[in-house]
Amino acid sequence: MSHPYERLTPDLILDAIATTGVVPDGHLLTLNSYENRVFQVGIEDQPPMVAKFYRPERWSDAAILDEHRFAAELAADEIPAVAPWQRNDGTTLFDHEGFRFALFPRRGGRAPEAGDLDQLEWIGRFIGRIHLAGQARLFEHRPRLDVADMGWSAREHVLQSPLLPAHEQAGYAEISTRLLEEIEQAFVHTAPRSLRLHGDCHHGNILWTDEGPHFVDLDDCRNGPAVQDLWMLLHGDRGERTIQLSAMLEGYEMFHDFDRRELALIEPLRGLRMLHFSGWLARRWSDPAFPAAFPWAESPHYWSQHVADLRHQCEELREPPLVLY
Repeated sequence: MSHPYERLTPDLILDAIATTGVVPDGHLLTLNSYENRVFQVGIEDQPPMVAKFYRPERWSDAAILDEHRFAAELAADEIPAVAPWQRNDGTTLFDHEGFRFALFPRRGGRAPEAGDLDQLEWIGRFIGRIHLAGQARLFEHRPRLDVADMGWSAREHVLQSPLLPAHEQAGYAEISTRLLEEIEQAFVHTAPRSLRLHGDCHHGNILWTDEGPHFVDLDDCRNGPAVQDLWMLLHGDRGERTIQLSAMLEGYEMFHDFDRRELALIEPLRGLRMLHFSGWLARRWSDPAFPAAFPWAESPHYWSQHVADLRHQCEELREPPLVLY
């Protein structure tokens, strides 16, 4: 069965960009992305731009425009988020032969250093400012960080996928159910406040320069608890993560209050991400980019390790939350 992206040829990409009024010079460089297709595009007499072609049928137009408005709002507040290019008539989302796409200014930089406390405090200041803007109102058309969607739905995709070996099905079904029930209880007990989030704030989505960080790829922005934009930046053992989170919150709380009760959601959110990732692989396996990029997902070893990791994560949920200095 053919995949929609098979039609996304270089000629179609260049023709699509030309419809915006920008004149491409014919140079294309494929950038690392699996959910969408992203390219650096040479532009005549201008610096290159980045073109993001959205995965068909993933988001509605309204949801994509929610993303664009949020990025533009952050940029207007001088928060270093990369907002889409806007044509003179205000358009940011374009359509060509069934593909929706947006153009962005190209930004350079490198990933932050894992565990660097000075960088984490700096990043924390900007996440605090993102959340200060994010609390003004919720997204209208984007989802809430939800155990049903990111957890139970992902579980069903795995159970229905040929990737999951038959001898792992019972074990996966049992431990994923137990983990999700505990995650749900953690959310009920904590009752976190929702605000607009980056949603996928890890080191790969922050580019560091001499002027500090800037945030890219708001493709997964959604409503949810503030801690979702913090926990993925933590590395190492419990003591190291405590020090790192303390540094980040020192910067964060200069601009936005942090509810310490949300510390109890760090391990539940980690477990939810583990389940979501395996479900994402199962759901996207018909896209030729996925078997090429993740060949180990067809290995029985991956799934036996995944089941073991989920069992370990259930134990982690029983540990007390991090205690800040």
